[in-house]
Amino acid sequence: MSLLEDFVKFLNANLPKAPSFHPYYEEALGVMLKAGGKHFRALLLLGVVENVDKSLTQKAMRVALGLEMMHTYSLIHDDLPSMDNASLRRGTPTLHVTYDETTAILAGDALNTHAFYEISRAKLPADTRIKCVEILSQNAGVSGMVLGQALDCFFENTNKEDIKRAKAKFGLSGKMLCLDELVFLHIHKTAKLIAASLKMGAVIVNLDETECEKIYDIGLKLGLAFQIQDDIIDLTSDEAAAGKPVHNDLAKNSFTNLLGLSGAKKKKDELICEIEEALKQIDANIAKMILELTDKHLR
Repeated sequence: MSLLEDFVKFLNANLPKAPSFHPYYEEALGVMLKAGGKHFRALLLLGVVENVDKSLTQKAMRVALGLEMMHTYSLIHDDLPSMDNASLRRGTPTLHVTYDETTAILAGDALNTHAFYEISRAKLPADTRIKCVEILSQNAGVSGMVLGQALDCFFENTNKEDIKRAKAKFGLSGKMLCLDELVFLHIHKTAKLIAASLKMGAVIVNLDETECEKIYDIGLKLGLAFQIQDDIIDLTSDEAAAGKPVHNDLAKNSFTNLLGLSGAKKKKDELICEIEEALKQIDANIAKMILELTDKHLR
Protein backbone atom coordinates (compact mmCIF):
# COMPACT_ATOMS: atom_id res chain seq x y z
CA MET A 1 0.00 0.00 0.00
CA SER A 2 1.37 3.42 -0.96
CA LEU A 3 1.69 6.25 1.54
CA LEU A 4 -1.22 8.03 -0.17
CA GLU A 5 -3.43 4.94 0.00
CA ASP A 6 -2.48 4.42 3.64
CA PHE A 7 -3.40 8.00 4.49
CA VAL A 8 -6.72 7.90 2.62
CA LYS A 9 -7.61 4.68 4.42
CA PHE A 10 -6.79 6.32 7.78
CA LEU A 11 -8.78 9.44 6.86
CA ASN A 12 -11.88 7.47 5.89
CA ALA A 13 -11.67 5.46 9.12
CA ASN A 14 -11.41 8.61 11.24
CA LEU A 15 -13.98 11.02 9.84
CA PRO A 16 -15.47 13.43 12.41
CA LYS A 17 -18.45 12.07 14.30
CA ALA A 18 -21.17 14.30 15.73
CA PRO A 19 -24.38 12.26 16.21
CA SER A 20 -27.45 14.38 16.86
CA PHE A 21 -30.94 15.02 15.53
CA HIS A 22 -29.58 17.43 12.87
CA PRO A 23 -30.48 15.86 9.50
CA TYR A 24 -27.09 16.34 7.81
CA TYR A 25 -24.52 18.21 9.94
CA GLU A 26 -22.41 15.10 10.62
CA GLU A 27 -22.60 14.08 6.97
CA ALA A 28 -21.49 17.55 5.86
CA LEU A 29 -18.35 17.34 8.01
CA GLY A 30 -17.02 14.46 5.93
CA VAL A 31 -18.10 15.38 2.40
CA MET A 32 -15.07 17.43 1.35
CA LEU A 33 -12.66 15.23 3.31
CA LYS A 34 -13.88 12.21 1.33
CA ALA A 35 -14.00 14.06 -1.99
CA GLY A 36 -10.40 13.31 -2.88
CA GLY A 37 -7.87 15.96 -3.75
CA LYS A 38 -4.10 15.62 -3.97
CA HIS A 39 -3.54 15.35 -0.18
CA PHE A 40 -0.33 17.23 -1.04
CA ARG A 41 0.20 18.72 2.41
CA ALA A 42 -0.43 15.48 4.26
CA LEU A 43 1.95 13.63 1.93
CA LEU A 44 4.69 16.20 2.51
CA LEU A 45 4.39 15.73 6.28
CA LEU A 46 4.24 11.94 6.07
CA GLY A 47 6.95 11.84 3.41
CA VAL A 48 9.43 13.54 5.75
CA VAL A 49 8.57 11.11 8.54
CA GLU A 50 8.65 8.03 6.29
CA ASN A 51 12.07 8.93 4.90
CA VAL A 52 13.69 9.59 8.27
CA ASP A 53 12.03 7.17 10.72
CA LYS A 54 9.44 4.75 9.32
CA SER A 55 8.57 3.58 12.82
CA LEU A 56 6.83 6.94 13.37
CA THR A 57 4.77 7.00 10.16
CA GLN A 58 1.60 5.50 11.64
CA LYS A 59 1.87 7.72 14.72
CA ALA A 60 2.13 10.75 12.43
CA MET A 61 -1.08 9.85 10.57
CA ARG A 62 -3.26 11.69 13.07
CA VAL A 63 -1.15 14.85 12.72
CA ALA A 64 -1.45 14.59 8.94
CA LEU A 65 -5.22 14.17 9.35
CA GLY A 66 -5.38 17.34 11.44
CA LEU A 67 -3.42 19.15 8.74
CA GLU A 68 -5.81 17.86 6.06
CA MET A 69 -8.79 19.06 8.11
CA MET A 70 -7.27 22.52 8.42
CA HIS A 71 -6.71 22.70 4.67
CA THR A 72 -10.21 21.40 3.93
CA TYR A 73 -11.84 23.97 6.22
CA SER A 74 -10.03 26.69 4.27
CA LEU A 75 -11.41 25.35 0.98
CA ILE A 76 -14.97 25.17 2.34
CA HIS A 77 -14.80 28.79 3.48
CA ASP A 78 -13.03 29.94 0.31
CA ASP A 79 -15.96 28.59 -1.73
CA LEU A 80 -18.64 30.44 0.28
CA PRO A 81 -20.89 32.99 -1.47
CA SER A 82 -19.24 35.79 0.53
CA MET A 83 -15.84 34.78 -0.88
CA ASP A 84 -15.42 32.93 -4.19
CA ASN A 85 -19.01 31.69 -4.46
CA ALA A 86 -17.83 28.48 -6.12
CA SER A 87 -20.20 25.65 -6.96
CA LEU A 88 -17.66 22.84 -7.36
CA ARG A 89 -14.63 21.62 -5.40
CA ARG A 90 -12.67 18.39 -5.90
CA GLY A 91 -15.26 17.43 -8.50
CA THR A 92 -18.00 17.62 -5.83
CA PRO A 93 -20.71 20.28 -5.34
CA THR A 94 -19.62 22.67 -2.60
CA LEU A 95 -21.28 22.44 0.80
CA HIS A 96 -23.35 25.59 0.53
CA VAL A 97 -24.74 24.21 -2.76
CA THR A 98 -25.43 20.70 -1.43
CA TYR A 99 -26.82 21.85 1.93
CA ASP A 100 -26.94 25.52 2.92
CA GLU A 101 -24.53 28.37 3.63
CA THR A 102 -24.91 28.15 7.42
CA THR A 103 -23.96 24.47 7.41
CA ALA A 104 -20.95 25.19 5.17
CA ILE A 105 -19.70 27.88 7.56
CA LEU A 106 -20.18 25.65 10.60
CA ALA A 107 -18.60 22.60 8.94
CA GLY A 108 -15.55 24.70 8.16
CA ASP A 109 -15.45 26.04 11.73
CA ALA A 110 -15.73 22.49 13.05
CA LEU A 111 -12.89 21.11 10.92
CA ASN A 112 -10.67 24.04 11.90
CA THR A 113 -10.95 23.27 15.61
CA HIS A 114 -11.11 19.47 15.15
CA ALA A 115 -7.71 19.65 13.45
CA PHE A 116 -6.09 20.47 16.79
CA TYR A 117 -8.08 17.76 18.58
CA GLU A 118 -6.67 15.20 16.15
CA ILE A 119 -3.10 16.40 16.68
CA SER A 120 -3.60 16.26 20.45
CA ARG A 121 -4.52 12.55 20.15
CA ALA A 122 -1.42 11.49 18.20
CA LYS A 123 0.69 8.88 19.99
CA LEU A 124 3.72 11.17 20.04
CA PRO A 125 5.56 12.92 22.88
CA ALA A 126 3.66 15.86 24.36
CA ASP A 127 6.31 18.41 23.37
CA THR A 128 6.13 17.17 19.76
CA ARG A 129 2.35 17.54 19.68
CA ILE A 130 2.55 21.02 21.21
CA LYS A 131 5.16 22.09 18.65
CA CYS A 132 2.97 20.77 15.80
CA VAL A 133 0.01 22.75 17.17
CA GLU A 134 2.21 25.84 17.36
CA ILE A 135 3.44 25.46 13.76
CA LEU A 136 -0.02 24.79 12.35
CA SER A 137 -1.74 27.61 14.23
CA GLN A 138 1.01 30.09 13.37
CA ASN A 139 0.93 29.30 9.66
CA ALA A 140 -2.83 28.82 9.25
CA GLY A 141 -4.01 31.64 11.50
CA VAL A 142 -3.92 35.39 11.96
CA SER A 143 -0.53 36.03 10.30
CA GLY A 144 -0.62 33.09 7.91
CA MET A 145 -3.28 31.59 5.67
CA VAL A 146 -6.10 33.78 7.03
CA LEU A 147 -4.10 36.96 6.39
CA GLY A 148 -3.51 35.81 2.82
CA GLN A 149 -7.21 35.09 2.37
CA ALA A 150 -8.12 38.53 3.77
CA LEU A 151 -5.80 40.23 1.28
CA ASP A 152 -7.07 38.09 -1.58
CA CYS A 153 -10.75 38.77 -0.87
CA PHE A 154 -10.21 42.50 -0.39
CA PHE A 155 -8.06 43.16 -3.46
CA GLU A 156 -9.73 40.93 -6.03
CA ASN A 157 -11.75 42.61 -8.77
CA THR A 158 -15.04 42.07 -6.99
CA ASN A 159 -18.56 43.32 -7.60
CA LYS A 160 -19.42 42.99 -3.92
CA GLU A 161 -20.80 46.36 -2.85
CA ASP A 162 -19.43 46.28 0.70
CA ILE A 163 -15.88 45.63 -0.52
CA LYS A 164 -16.23 48.31 -3.22
CA ARG A 165 -17.30 50.84 -0.57
CA ALA A 166 -14.37 49.89 1.66
CA LYS A 167 -11.91 50.25 -1.20
CA ALA A 168 -13.30 53.67 -2.04
CA LYS A 169 -13.05 54.74 1.60
CA PHE A 170 -9.33 53.94 1.65
CA GLY A 171 -8.61 55.26 -1.85
CA LEU A 172 -7.95 51.75 -3.22
CA SER A 173 -10.60 51.53 -5.94
CA GLY A 174 -9.12 49.99 -9.07
CA LYS A 175 -5.82 49.08 -7.39
CA MET A 176 -3.94 46.21 -9.02
CA LEU A 177 -1.39 44.34 -6.93
CA CYS A 178 2.24 44.50 -8.01
CA LEU A 179 4.37 41.35 -8.14
CA ASP A 180 5.83 41.82 -4.65
CA GLU A 181 2.34 42.25 -3.19
CA LEU A 182 1.04 39.22 -5.09
CA VAL A 183 3.93 37.11 -3.79
CA PHE A 184 3.27 38.32 -0.23
CA LEU A 185 -0.42 37.42 -0.59
CA HIS A 186 0.20 33.89 -1.84
CA ILE A 187 3.10 33.20 0.52
CA HIS A 188 0.55 33.68 3.27
CA LYS A 189 -2.55 32.21 1.66
CA THR A 190 -0.95 29.07 0.21
CA ALA A 191 2.76 28.67 0.83
CA LYS A 192 2.87 28.94 4.62
CA LEU A 193 0.62 25.93 5.16
CA ILE A 194 2.66 23.87 2.70
CA ALA A 195 5.87 24.94 4.46
CA ALA A 196 4.27 24.07 7.81
CA SER A 197 3.51 20.58 6.49
CA LEU A 198 7.20 19.90 5.91
CA LYS A 199 8.25 21.50 9.19
CA MET A 200 5.74 19.48 11.22
CA GLY A 201 7.14 16.30 9.69
CA ALA A 202 10.65 17.44 10.57
CA VAL A 203 9.58 18.12 14.17
CA ILE A 204 7.99 14.68 14.49
CA VAL A 205 11.29 12.98 13.56
CA ASN A 206 13.20 15.36 15.85
CA LEU A 207 15.39 17.10 13.27
CA ASP A 208 17.36 20.02 14.70
CA GLU A 209 16.10 23.60 14.43
CA THR A 210 18.51 24.55 11.63
CA GLU A 211 17.35 21.63 9.49
CA CYS A 212 13.70 22.40 10.27
CA GLU A 213 14.13 25.98 9.08
CA LYS A 214 15.88 24.89 5.87
CA ILE A 215 13.01 22.55 5.13
CA TYR A 216 10.45 25.26 5.98
CA ASP A 217 12.13 27.73 3.60
CA ILE A 218 12.01 25.14 0.82
CA GLY A 219 8.33 24.70 1.61
CA LEU A 220 7.67 28.42 1.09
CA LYS A 221 9.17 28.25 -2.40
CA LEU A 222 7.33 24.99 -3.08
CA GLY A 223 4.04 26.51 -1.94
CA LEU A 224 4.47 29.54 -4.16
CA ALA A 225 5.28 27.34 -7.16
CA PHE A 226 2.22 25.22 -6.30
CA GLN A 227 0.01 28.33 -6.38
CA ILE A 228 1.40 29.44 -9.73
CA GLN A 229 0.71 25.97 -11.14
CA ASP A 230 -2.85 26.23 -9.82
CA ASP A 231 -3.24 29.57 -11.62
CA ILE A 232 -1.92 27.99 -14.82
CA ILE A 233 -4.39 25.11 -14.49
CA ASP A 234 -7.21 27.61 -13.97
CA LEU A 235 -6.31 29.34 -17.23
CA THR A 236 -5.59 26.30 -19.38
CA SER A 237 -7.75 23.45 -18.05
CA ASP A 238 -11.46 22.65 -18.12
CA GLU A 239 -13.79 22.22 -15.15
CA ALA A 240 -13.94 18.43 -15.40
CA ALA A 241 -10.14 18.06 -15.29
CA ALA A 242 -9.59 20.66 -12.56
CA GLY A 243 -12.51 19.48 -10.40
CA LYS A 244 -13.53 23.10 -9.76
CA PRO A 245 -14.65 26.16 -11.73
CA VAL A 246 -11.92 27.49 -14.03
CA HIS A 247 -11.16 30.59 -16.11
CA ASN A 248 -11.95 32.78 -13.11
CA ASP A 249 -8.62 34.55 -12.75
CA LEU A 250 -9.41 37.70 -14.73
CA ALA A 251 -11.17 38.83 -11.56
CA LYS A 252 -8.56 37.35 -9.24
CA ASN A 253 -5.10 38.05 -7.84
CA SER A 254 -3.36 35.45 -9.99
CA PHE A 255 0.11 35.15 -11.45
CA THR A 256 -1.32 34.43 -14.89
CA ASN A 257 -3.39 37.61 -14.71
CA LEU A 258 -0.39 39.74 -13.73
CA LEU A 259 2.42 38.05 -15.70
CA GLY A 260 0.54 36.29 -18.49
CA LEU A 261 0.77 32.55 -19.12
CA SER A 262 4.38 32.53 -20.32
CA GLY A 263 5.48 34.86 -17.51
CA ALA A 264 3.78 32.68 -14.89
CA LYS A 265 5.45 29.56 -16.29
CA LYS A 266 8.82 31.32 -16.21
CA LYS A 267 8.31 32.36 -12.58
CA LYS A 268 7.31 28.81 -11.63
CA ASP A 269 10.37 27.35 -13.38
CA GLU A 270 12.63 29.83 -11.58
CA LEU A 271 11.18 28.74 -8.24
CA ILE A 272 11.67 25.06 -9.10
CA CYS A 273 15.32 25.75 -9.91
CA GLU A 274 15.71 27.47 -6.53
CA ILE A 275 14.03 24.51 -4.82
CA GLU A 276 16.32 22.02 -6.56
CA GLU A 277 19.37 23.99 -5.43
CA ALA A 278 18.13 24.24 -1.84
CA LEU A 279 17.36 20.50 -1.72
CA LYS A 280 21.10 19.82 -1.98
CA GLN A 281 21.47 21.25 1.53
CA ILE A 282 19.09 18.86 3.33
CA ASP A 283 18.71 15.13 4.00
CA ALA A 284 18.98 13.30 0.66
CA ASN A 285 15.96 11.07 1.27
CA ILE A 286 13.72 14.02 2.16
CA ALA A 287 15.04 15.90 -0.86
CA LYS A 288 14.21 12.96 -3.14
CA MET A 289 10.66 12.80 -1.78
CA ILE A 290 10.09 16.55 -2.30
CA LEU A 291 11.52 16.35 -5.81
CA GLU A 292 9.23 13.44 -6.69
CA LEU A 293 6.14 15.36 -5.51
CA THR A 294 7.38 18.45 -7.37
CA ASP A 295 7.72 16.43 -10.57
CA LYS A 296 4.26 14.93 -10.10
CA HIS A 297 2.35 18.13 -9.36
CA LEU A 298 4.34 21.05 -10.75
CA ARG A 299 5.91 19.93 -14.04
